[in-house]
Amino acid sequence: MFKRISSSSKPEQHSVFDRYLKVTKPGIIMGNLISVAGGYFLAARGDIDWLLMLVTIIGLSLVVASGCAINNCIDRDIDAKMQRTRNRVTVTGEMSLKAALAHGLVLGVVGFSLLAYFTNEVAVFFAAFGYFVYVGLYSLYFKRNSVYGTLIGSLSGAVPPVVGYCAVTGQFDAGAAILLVMFSIWQMPHSYAIAIFRYKDYAAAGIPVLPVAQGIQKAKHHIVLWIAVFAVASAMLPLTGYVGVGFMAVAACTSLWWLGMAVKGYRADIDVNRWARQVFFFSIITVTALSITMSLDFRAVAPDYLVMLAH
Repeated sequence: MFKRISSSSKPEQHSVFDRYLKVTKPGIIMGNLISVAGGYFLAARGDIDWLLMLVTIIGLSLVVASGCAINNCIDRDIDAKMQRTRNRVTVTGEMSLKAALAHGLVLGVVGFSLLAYFTNEVAVFFAAFGYFVYVGLYSLYFKRNSVYGTLIGSLSGAVPPVVGYCAVTGQFDAGAAILLVMFSIWQMPHSYAIAIFRYKDYAAAGIPVLPVAQGIQKAKHHIVLWIAVFAVASAMLPLTGYVGVGFMAVAACTSLWWLGMAVKGYRADIDVNRWARQVFFFSIITVTALSITMSLDFRAVAPDYLVMLAH
């Protein structure tokens, strides 16, 4: 669908459809679909309302698309300085800021309207929370001004499975809290790995991600630490009775493998960029495996003490 752009010539023009699609960062949208479904299936416990599930996925996807389109408007100046993003349609001028902003606002209105009509107040709240964090806090300030931008942004990245979960339950219970913590923590080593193998891009744009602001060695320490904490957080779902031993086995295997991979970053002869890409790609495998497993290995009934806590 998308044409290859030569670095030695002007970017080729895209169709109107392609421009409006690309400004929403479809890769990010697709990446969130499985976690939304995982949260939904976990909460549904086999009693699936397929219409509710479909509308939840579509509604949240539109909200994410809206946030990404507006983020492209905000980031146009720094995107122009980065090899990876310099050919975005908002940078090349193929799409005006006014058109991109209007597109983002329309998508947001439609997405939030679907969630408000078909789901519940809790699901809408977390969708709005994630939107505010990503557009209002992360894009407008923390990404450009603070090494803690990754931590702030992780909160918005953790929202999709929580929205899927709360669309079913209508409440923020222990299961939803674990999902929020687990997926927030997962974002940290995932994002730091990206920042390492995209170091030159972030440095050129003056974005104070951890490897640029405090060095790659410190980023390695944080990657190992956050993966270890993620292993503990992911174990909370089976330990509290929301999923079974199948999920525990998958969580233990993927987390320990990921941790072992991260520790290899300390080797003196390591190719840092290749290592960071491996850590990044395995992060995708990990979160995909856990999202699928929680969809299949749910417990039919939550333990009595969790039911009592929820009320």
